[in-house]
Formats: sequence, C-alpha cells, structure tokens
Amino acid sequence: MAEESAAATPHWHAETAAVRVAVPRTPYGENAEALFLTSGFVQPSAEAAAARFAGQEEGYTYARYGNPTTTSFEQRLAALEGTEAAIATSSGMAAILMLCLGLLKAGDHIVCSRSMFGATIRLIGTDMAKFGVQATFVPQADIDAWRAAVRPETRLLLAETPTNPLTEVCDIAALADIAHRAGAWLAVDNCFATPALQRPAALGADIVVHSGTKYLDGQGRVMAGALCARRALIDETFLPVLRSAGMTLAPFNAWVVLKGLETLHLRLRAQSATALQLAHWLQAHPAVARVYYPGLPSHPQHALAMRQQSGCGGAIVAFDVRADGPEQARARAFAVLDALRTLSLSTNLGDTKTLCSHPASTSHGRLTEAQRQAAGISQGLIRVSVGLEHIDDITADLARGLDALH
Repeated sequence: MAEESAAATPHWHAETAAVRVAVPRTPYGENAEALFLTSGFVQPSAEAAAARFAGQEEGYTYARYGNPTTTSFEQRLAALEGTEAAIATSSGMAAILMLCLGLLKAGDHIVCSRSMFGATIRLIGTDMAKFGVQATFVPQADIDAWRAAVRPETRLLLAETPTNPLTEVCDIAALADIAHRAGAWLAVDNCFATPALQRPAALGADIVVHSGTKYLDGQGRVMAGALCARRALIDETFLPVLRSAGMTLAPFNAWVVLKGLETLHLRLRAQSATALQLAHWLQAHPAVARVYYPGLPSHPQHALAMRQQSGCGGAIVAFDVRADGPEQARARAFAVLDALRTLSLSTNLGDTKTLCSHPASTSHGRLTEAQRQAAGISQGLIRVSVGLEHIDDITADLARGLDALH
C-alpha cells in the first residue's frame, strides 16, 4: 500500500532514490527507516476499521495485508525500476507464483524461455499445468521462436534476462512488441541485472519480477521477492492474491532488503567489473571449454546486453570445464568445487562473498535430463556469483582446482 511512487520523486537520480524513498518518518524523527514488528494495527474507530478492511480508506489493518516497513521497500524498489508501484512477497518464487495466480486461469497459455531458473521452469511447466495452464518453452534469444509460439489463448510472456545460469540475453523491447500485439502481458525477471543496470519497464515490460534474496539484499541474509508494475495492476490484480494466499514479506526481511538497496548501485558496478576480469581469466585457462558472460565480446548477445544493461555484463559468470563426456565433466566440475578454500560452495547468488555452484545437481537438479539439455545445463557447468573479494584471490582459489585438471 505505497503512499508514494517513482513519479513522486522525478528530480532524484536512482542512487538518491535508493537511499531516500520511504514512508514518512514517525514523530520521533528517525533517520534510518523504522522497523515495525507488529502483526496488527490499532484502529481509530470501528467505522475506520471497516473502511480500511474494505479498501475504501488508506491505513494499515493486519500485517498480512501490509506494513509500513514493507511499504518503504515497495516504494523504494518501484522508484528504482521506474514503475508506479511494487508489491513485496516472501521470496522470488512467491513473486512468480503471484504473477501466475493473478494473471492466469485454466485454459490460458504462457510463452517463456527454456533457459530460465530451474524452479521457474518446474513451476510454469509442471505445477501450473495441474491447473490447466499450458506453457511453451522457446530458445531465449530467438525472437522468431517467441513470436511463433504465441497462440490465441496466450496471456503471458515471461523472460529472464540475463538467464540463470547461462547469462543468455533477450531483446526486451522486441518481446514487449510481440506480447502487446497478442494482447498479452510481458513479465521480465530482472534478478541478475537489477535496476542498477537494467530497467525493463522503460523497454516495454508490463511487470518486473524480483528475487530480493539476491542482489537487492546483497549479503545473503534474508528471503524476499517483489513484482513491480502499474498501480492499477498491483492494487487490483496482485494485492487480492497476497491477501488471500499470504505470501507476505516479513517486516524484518523487508527492512534488511530496504537497507540493501542503499548500496545496490555501488555493489553491482564493482562486482560487474571484477566479473569481467574473471571471465577473461577463465577464457584463457586451458581447463575451461567455454565461458558464459555477457560482458565478453564472444557472448552471442554481447551488443544487446551492453545496450540494455548500462554497458555492464553483470556479476554472474558461468563456465564449462573441459572434459570427455558427461560423467567425466561432472567429476571434474566437482573436483574444482571441492578444491575451493576461499570462495563459498553455495547455490545462492548476489552476495558480497563470491559463491560457486554446480547447477545441474542443485538449482536445476529437479529437472529431467531432457529439460537440462534443452536449457543448456551441462554436467561440467560451474556458476560463479562474483562478490567483492580481490580478483587475485578469486582466481587463485579457482586455479587450485582448474590447474589440477590438465
């Protein structure tokens, strides 16, 4: 229930909005945003309570419906994304579930990338199918495939850009045109780039999806998610789902991510610079077969990524170890990960600490082998979420395992 939007602060640059947009201060005049730990709110009168529960009057009623701390996070994220409003959820996957429950019904159809996060593929392709919602998965960068997949019953195009973990990039403006010509919505998962690098709404996206667990928090402390969109869509479509289903963001988690947003631009720029150095180093290593990073000229969508992502490749680098066959590839990837002494073996991303993972057995482990192959997830793939350590310490730790492979 945001009282302020990005439109209310047009004179502020994004870096300023990231530290200033919030609900009004309390009478105590706190400088740091207040944390409201309460499940209920005292009402001034029975008539006011009735009006607030009916949505006829502004005011907080029950923490499942809204909280001032959560509102501050929603206002700040909306300001950064350039949308009228945002709605917070308990996790990134809860945000995608809210997206589906709010926009879709039995008989509807979704078009989305086959290179998306494993849990998203499963939710869209398996779980939503139980309720009569069908999905078509297409190659991320093939605009013609997206266009050809659209049906009369298509209601949503869902894209991740860059994708997890292969960093494939899609043309947001082109997808928006396809969606809108078909009378459908375009939702873009902006988890990897964040509004510090990319603003999908400015390129035509109707909804921006976030896992605040990642870069928005920035230190791997809490779970959070959000949808950013026009005010009417948030209030009339997604807020009723939140009230019924209860995928509410806890106030403490909202406060942590709210404070994380204050350093988002600084972190993403620094991490992207280190990631580019790491990508070049990996590309030159004899034990590495291929590097996936939008900042490299060798990346298939390099030029597009530079246009959409403020000239930065982001902080995620993935690479395939050189191997003969999937069994050897898995063993060699595991050997590299087990040799780590400084970097963290963890399936999260977006932390100030560099995190390494094996997607085929973790984030994409619940997919079938056919789904993994369609998504390009090999057994020799390692994903690196670059943190804030010195580049020499990052490469030295990865070299311990990679040097032993050749």
